[in-house]
Amino acid sequence: MSDQDLQNIVFPSLKDRVVIITGAGQGIGRVFAKAFGLAGARVVIAERNEEKAASVSAEVMQAGGQALAITTDVSDEASIKQMVELATGEYGGIDVLINNAGIFSTLEMRPFDQIPVAEWEQVLKVNLTGPFLCARAVLPAMRKAKWGRIINIASGAVRLGRPNYLHYIATKSALMGMSLSMARELGPDNITVNAILPGATFTEIERKTVTPEQKVRIVASQSIPRPSVPQDLVGAALFLASEASSFVTGQSLNLDGGVTGS
Repeated sequence: MSDQDLQNIVFPSLKDRVVIITGAGQGIGRVFAKAFGLAGARVVIAERNEEKAASVSAEVMQAGGQALAITTDVSDEASIKQMVELATGEYGGIDVLINNAGIFSTLEMRPFDQIPVAEWEQVLKVNLTGPFLCARAVLPAMRKAKWGRIINIASGAVRLGRPNYLHYIATKSALMGMSLSMARELGPDNITVNAILPGATFTEIERKTVTPEQKVRIVASQSIPRPSVPQDLVGAALFLASEASSFVTGQSLNLDGGVTGS
């Protein structure tokens, strides 16, 4: 599926919705930003790398969409607060939060007893505390509007119990539990919370830990025998952010080409 195909995946109810996507400067988040822009949403690119954020914002606008790039560190509560203030100041509210930012591609595979404590704590801070802080920061705007969508990007690797990435697996497992618990709390406010569990998704981000041989094995384990790309996740993200999913909450959706079951 190419970027051109994104134009064929449209949810009219997303027009003018304000959508915050963390970590949208590259990879999956970048494609989400472009897709929501094409769907008519007003996209907030909350990205730590200022240059990448500006580049994606330009891509969205060149395609006719609306975008606002805000330099954001999701491990820093003050940075998140500032991002939310700027977003609401520019667009007047917040409708959708996609917690996509995370540490993964830079991690070195190793047994859990060899993971440095500092690295463990940093992964938890970005991958888990970040989504918690972001959700808390957007909550006042969503509660005021009596409408909201929170989408947490977890990982299909959780279902496989993948070894040698214990800190990553731990945080993504926790995101699934957090989504369910948060859904219970926020349902009365008409705010839904769901998790997306992508399988091995190949992006422009280099991953030294995946060899060509491993890529072949990954694809062979899928029911749909081709490499997954970020565009494969777009339909689910648009659905969960739209009116079409108004009665869907507390769910963890596998998007791994059939590697795992429910």
